[in-house]
This record gives sequence, structure tokens and C-alpha cells, in this order.
Amino acid sequence: MASSLAAPRRVPLRVWPAVVIVLVQWLGRFVVPALAPEAMVYGVMGGVLGGLALLVWWVFFSRARWSERLGAVALMAVALFATSRILHVSVATGMMGMMFPVYVIPTLSLGFVAWAAWSHRLTEGPRRAAMVASVMLACGAWALVRTGGFTANLDHDFAWRWSKTPEELLVARGDDAPRALPPASGAEAPLPSPSPQASAAPTKASSAKATAPRTQGVEASAALPSTPAALKREADWPGFRGPNRDGVLRGVRIKTDWAASPPVELWRRPVGPGWSSFAVDGDLFYTQEQRGDDEVVACYRVSTGEPVWRHKDAARFWESNGGPGPRGTPTLSNGRVYSFGATGILNVLDARDGSVVWSRNAASDSGAALPDWGFSSSPLVVGDLVIVATSGVLVAYDLATGKPRWVGPKGLAGYSSPQIVTIDGTIQILQLSGTGAIGVRPEDGTVLWEHPWKGYPIVQPALTADGGVLIAVGDSSGIRRLSVANEASGWRATEGWTSLGLKPYFNDFVVHEGHAYGFDGSILACIDLNDGKRKWKGGRYGNGQLVLLPDQDVLLVLSEQGDLALVSAAPDQFTELARFKAIEGKTWNHPVLSGDVLLVRNGEEMVAFRLSLSGS
Repeated sequence: MASSLAAPRRVPLRVWPAVVIVLVQWLGRFVVPALAPEAMVYGVMGGVLGGLALLVWWVFFSRARWSERLGAVALMAVALFATSRILHVSVATGMMGMMFPVYVIPTLSLGFVAWAAWSHRLTEGPRRAAMVASVMLACGAWALVRTGGFTANLDHDFAWRWSKTPEELLVARGDDAPRALPPASGAEAPLPSPSPQASAAPTKASSAKATAPRTQGVEASAALPSTPAALKREADWPGFRGPNRDGVLRGVRIKTDWAASPPVELWRRPVGPGWSSFAVDGDLFYTQEQRGDDEVVACYRVSTGEPVWRHKDAARFWESNGGPGPRGTPTLSNGRVYSFGATGILNVLDARDGSVVWSRNAASDSGAALPDWGFSSSPLVVGDLVIVATSGVLVAYDLATGKPRWVGPKGLAGYSSPQIVTIDGTIQILQLSGTGAIGVRPEDGTVLWEHPWKGYPIVQPALTADGGVLIAVGDSSGIRRLSVANEASGWRATEGWTSLGLKPYFNDFVVHEGHAYGFDGSILACIDLNDGKRKWKGGRYGNGQLVLLPDQDVLLVLSEQGDLALVSAAPDQFTELARFKAIEGKTWNHPVLSGDVLLVRNGEEMVAFRLSLSGS
């Protein structure tokens, strides 16, 4: 009689399909991308599909009681929602926030299957309590971490939530300020007369006055050169991607056998976050960085890395994907430094001491909204104008007064910088935005021609030797060649070809002897400019940056992981000549070679190397 009243025996769970699903899920999500970084997107998709497969197993094939099946599904939904309310802001916002369920699914799957495999010996109460604990821990553990952003292959820089960021550690040190403050200098210092030649380096502020309402002051060293070298000659590397904004450095040859003549480290020092590159003149170089609540334009010595001066603005831009800090690179022209911050502040500073000549809020002047990844344009000086791109809208200012001269047509958001080119005998500003490509007359902003191609352009356009225009608007759209000409009926831009053999995202490409070299995703590639066909693809450098040394057919590549490499700029095959580790951490900043000194940086540190020059 007693045996007939006993509780029905629980049927054991069918666990083996779940174990197989999780093994495949984790192999696809973590192991395969580690071996082939370009497969990360497929790994993420595999993680989601694995979670769906596990859900199907649990609901239909697990043999669990229906109350447990439905209760576990409801528990997962509650755990995901509760965790989303307590995540660190870096995990809860941006692309990470949108993709949080995608990231948590593998850990949730592992925790749940571990419970299913381990709990069969427990009695009913402890067994259900263990299920609740495993689900809550698998989800809630994500509240213990923060992210410093991720690479283009979605590889995150995770750290404990309570640990200090490199920026916080740098600000807390407070021991690297310039040694002395200079006498106060007025913000109305006149500019020298502009050169007759165009100098083509390659939270919004509340005021748009031409003085400097947001300036927080200048920290400066007492040891300053008596006369700025840039007043006497052109800068060695005047700004973003060099003199012509094409990533090409002519007249320099380096020794490529780094086993016999390795790069020699001159100095290494921490730097505030930001994706700025360098402008260099003599023994001074300039960059932009974030330090706490201040956006900084900074001057350092090339020879020692010592700070010379810093200009500060009370501005901070941050988003979870790329982190904090300015995105643009300063421009040097005629003894002045032109900088454009991530929130829209355009500064014109004296290159010698950092004193303010004038300052504007270009975002307010153009009416452009702050884009998702911040304003990223590097200023372009052309004749008596300085031009910036405010997320698809060009704004030109008078060099002497800072007054706006013209505002260009409104395009969709973009992160490319204006570039001066000569097409069909006419000097014009070439600009990419989310709408496409346009050619603009620099004097008054008149649009000469346009070519529609929607996307999110970040890289710079380029010209071919025979006058073609190369543009790219996204990581999967490829690269397009245009033919632009001033015909009897007016300017006309027509598509020549579109190639998927080279798909630059935010990693610029270079043009050399009828071919384009750049990043196809995270792998270097070469295409023929006649037809767009790929010649080769090789070398895993992540989403890095490069400089072309055309005198010796060499690419100087800085990988996303901080490796420096020399690659042959030849179309016959991929050949890596040398490689070594230069810097730690995610590196998206463009390298700069000035003379024999190579400068590299990322969002945490910067370093200078001396390269051995070749005599031939």
C-alpha cells in the first residue's frame, strides 16, 4: 500500500545532445575566431544558433517535467532582464548593449548544461535551487565586468568593473605635466599672412564666438624654441596621413633587414585615450588625447617624448565601442596648430606655446548632430581657409578671423576628412559622407559634382595616376573607381567598376604603380586599378594602418595588435619582409615616419623608434 502512494520516479534528463550543442557552440564562438579572426562574425552567429538549438532541446527533447521546462525559460528571461539593469555603462550601451544577449548566450548555455549534467543526483528542492543559481550566475557575472571597447572583429577588452582604466591611472599620476607655465598670452594674436600656395595637409559647446570661451588654459614647458620652425618652412609631417593625406612618404628609404638593423626604441610614455595620429615639425610633434573631463591638444618633443605644452577644453566624448577621446589629427600650417575635437570644437593654436588664436564650435556653425562615433575630421588648410567635415557637412573658416566663410551641402553622417585634389585641371575639395562623394570648389563651397553611394565612409578617397577617383563607404561594400570630368554639359562622375577584392572599413589604403594596397577586412590585399581584380591577399594584421614608401616599394604596416611589419608593395605576391612587436593594446592610430624616427601610439601609450636609413 505504501509503495503505491510513493511519488512517481523522475525520468533522467537526456543530457548528451545538450553537451554536444554546447561543445560545438563554444568551438564556433571562441576557438575558430581565435584561429581565423575574420570568422568572428560567424562565431557570434554560431553562438546564437547554439543557444536556440539548446532551447529546442530543453523544451522538446530533454525529458524534463513541463513545469521545469517552462519555468526554466521564464527564469532565463527574468535573469537576462535583471542583469541588463545592473550592467556597467560600457557593456550596457552602444553596440555592446545591442549585442549583450548575443554575448551572454554562450555563458548561459554552459551554465545551464552544467547544471543539467550535475544535478541529477540532487533531490527536488536543491535541484531547482541549483538551476536558479546557475542561470542567475551565468547572467549576473556580466555585471562584474566593463569593456574598454572592442576590435573590428568584435574582440573585447574586458576588465573587472572596479579596476581603474589606463586613463584613470594616467590622470591619477599627475606627474607628467610640462614643467613650467608661460606668461599668459592673449587669444586675439594675429595670424601671419597666409602663404600664396594652398597648404594642403593632407556635449556641444554652447558658444560659437571666435575667441575661446571653453579654453581651460595652457600648460607649457619653459624650454621652448625661440622661433617656430614651421614659420620658416613646411612641417616634416603636417598632419593626417602626411603632406597629401595619401599615406605616402617619398624620398625616404629604410633598411628592411630588421634582424640585422632592428628599430631602436628611443622612448615610451603613457598617453591619454584617443585615435589621433601625429603632426611633426622638427623636434616637436602634436597629437590629441583625453584626460578626464578635458579634451587635450598636446605638444611633445620627438627626441625625448617630454611634454612641451597642453591646451585643454572642458569637453569629453565617450562611446562604448571605441572608448573616450578625440578622433581627429592636428594639422600644422604656418606656425599654427589646427585641431578638431570629437564634440565639435575647432581650435587654432600657436604651435610654439599652445596659446589660442581663435576657437569655434563647428558643430553649432553647421547645425550637424553629434554622430555615433564622434566628429572625426582632421582640419584641412587651403589658402586662406581651414575646412572641417562635421559628420557629412563641410564648414570653411577664414584663417585670420575665424569667421565662417561657407557651409557645404548637408550629407548623411560620415567620418572621412576633406581632401584637396586636382581633377581635370581644377582644384577642389573631395569629401565622402553617408550620401556618397562630392567635389566642392574651395573658394565658396559650390558643389561641382556628386556621386551617390550610401554608407558610413571613414577612410580617405584617393586618386589614380590617370585621374581616376577611388572611394569606399563601408566594410562590406568594397571599393569603387569613378571617372570624373568637366564636360561641355558640366561636371560628370561615372562609375568605372566596383570591386569586392578590397573592402576597407576604417583602415586607409594607398595607391602605387597601378595598384591599391589596403585592408580587406583584417587581411592585407592588393587589387589592380584597371579592373579592380584582386592580385593577392595575405598577412593577418587585424584592422591596422599603413604608410607607403614608394622609393623602395615597401609598406610600413602597424597592425591592430601593435605589431610593426614591412610588406613588399608588389602585385605579384604577398611578401612580409620583417615584423616585430611595437606597442601593446588595440591600435587604430596611423603611424608616422619623420626622417628616421617612427612614431606610433594607441589609446594608452606612445613610442618612438629610430629606423636605420638605407644609403641607396
